[in-house]
Amino acid sequence: MDMTGERRLAITFFVTLLILAAEVIGGFLSNSLALLSDAGHVATDALAIGIGFVANRLSRRPSDRYATFGYQRVGLLAALINGVSLLVIAGFIFYESYGRLLSPPEINIPLMLSIATIGLAGNSIMAFILGHGHGDLNIKSVWLHVMGDTFSSVGVILSGIAIYFTGWRCLDPIISITIGGVIVWGGIRLIRDTLAIFLDLTPKGFDIKALTREITAIPDVIGVHDVHLWSFAHDLVAFSAHILVSDRTLQEAEFTKERIEKILREKGIAHTTLQIECSCANCSDSLYCQQTNPREDKER
Repeated sequence: MDMTGERRLAITFFVTLLILAAEVIGGFLSNSLALLSDAGHVATDALAIGIGFVANRLSRRPSDRYATFGYQRVGLLAALINGVSLLVIAGFIFYESYGRLLSPPEINIPLMLSIATIGLAGNSIMAFILGHGHGDLNIKSVWLHVMGDTFSSVGVILSGIAIYFTGWRCLDPIISITIGGVIVWGGIRLIRDTLAIFLDLTPKGFDIKALTREITAIPDVIGVHDVHLWSFAHDLVAFSAHILVSDRTLQEAEFTKERIEKILREKGIAHTTLQIECSCANCSDSLYCQQTNPREDKER
């Protein structure tokens, strides 16, 4: 991430803190759980932006003798913590909403609407600062968080207007439950995606068998085995495999290796480790391996 991106994140973080302070104070003074629920959502976003900002800097540290793979997974740990905090806050919102559904309290509608409008304006400013036409996935994820806050603020405003004209105070906890549902959805997705990387599961969008077949289609490649495909950080995919080739010189084998690496780069795989082997023995565990050896066919 360039310095411009970090500066935009820093500005967004401080604007988020201002909105959070306004919504917490306004929520207590107006007695609006919907406003407090939206403040909880804003708090998690401020946490995500702050931790993400710090983790981004740490993850760019070069590898050393203490971390030979580098520090890219610091950001993943921060994302996991943030995802768990989302679920905790959502649970608190559901608990409070249940009590208010049974006994809806009085709400200061004018104050509630005023604070929610300030929150909506602030989120709109942050969305403008971050913009939507960017390729940095970190900034894009923050932009999506901000848009979620914007929709939450709209929900609070609509509920306030509806309560003002209808007197249905139960709408406040109902909107809170809706906001809590959005938080749970985001938290579960965040935890799922983070754990998938920590568990070294196959990244989304990759078909390991199709990729292996494409490699074996290269001339001189007999088979592929001991294949591993995983993410060691967000959008940093690694691939390792043993490549069985026909009897070739070292220079010819290196050319075959370069062709395979080119295919992998085109698939978006950043790091590859290929071991070239010139024998089809002991390859029963391969994903795909031709049963015949070209040299044996020639001898026949």
